[in-house]
Amino acid sequence: MTGIICGVDVSSSLLAARIGRAGAQASFPNTVEGIAALAAFCRTHQVELVAMEATGGYEQQPFALLAEEHLPVAILNPRAVRRFAEGMSLTEKTDAIDAGLIEWFAEVKHPPPQALAAAGQQQLRALVTRLRQLTDLRTAQINQSRLVTDPGVQATFTELLAMLKRQTRELEQNIAQLIAADPLWHQLDQAFRSIKGVAGRTVARLMAEMPEIGTLSNKSISKLAGLAPMAADSGKHQGKRRIRAGRSAVRQILFVVASVAGRYEPDFILFQQRLKAAGKPPKVIRIALAHKLLVRLNAKARDVRNRFHEPRSINTGSPGSDFIAPDLAVA
Repeated sequence: MTGIICGVDVSSSLLAARIGRAGAQASFPNTVEGIAALAAFCRTHQVELVAMEATGGYEQQPFALLAEEHLPVAILNPRAVRRFAEGMSLTEKTDAIDAGLIEWFAEVKHPPPQALAAAGQQQLRALVTRLRQLTDLRTAQINQSRLVTDPGVQATFTELLAMLKRQTRELEQNIAQLIAADPLWHQLDQAFRSIKGVAGRTVARLMAEMPEIGTLSNKSISKLAGLAPMAADSGKHQGKRRIRAGRSAVRQILFVVASVAGRYEPDFILFQQRLKAAGKPPKVIRIALAHKLLVRLNAKARDVRNRFHEPRSINTGSPGSDFIAPDLAVA
């Protein structure tokens, strides 16, 4: 069982810490110096686990520096903590109360501490995230430029789009070099690309946003991606199984690639035809194809990792539930 827990409420500028639900509390600036003081506070109180919510990225530096101080840290899903508070009829909200609530949630749920991602994994994640941001921005600018007729304004679009295209290419080259330089990633890249529709960006997104691929069972990896239909039964009522939660960014790219595989991969084509013949609606077929693709990718990754004698589990939290991998908390 988990011993003494320190709940930490994280914001952009402040870290509010509390030992237990109503124990010692303190606040520290969300800076390198403040995090060092938080680590000292935890050691003074013999803390065995630090629990904090994912807060859009503000938790990443505290997590990394506390992990370097050899303090186990669990990153919690804020939605799960909020629902826990509602279930406990806790309506008041202050930084100290929130820190105590986070500790209480961790005390009840026993979240596993997450391991600090390797430097290469963090770099790949940062590059892929920035590439996705620039791609979305470029698409938005192209759409907006179509509504502009003024030559002067159109020139600003042209200049900006040229810069975005240049930076996108540079990021793609950096990502490709990073993957090629790592023996495991290089083999995963080749294995994934054997499936029609899987290209460089797909590989990079999978490696950056789902590093667990090939280390979990098909059921667990499906839950992690949000492609596992969840039961909705009550008494005699049997509800429809629907997908929910999981990593939406991974799911989106799988939908796109699965649509291509459904046109060119023979077994995907037959699978799709069987579902259509059975009268399945298009949305169900789309999900089923993405699930089949993920299972195929997971099997290929497992084979590659076995050749590299990689461990079969990566501790990034419970798939698709209350705990979030720290390097995946920002979508």
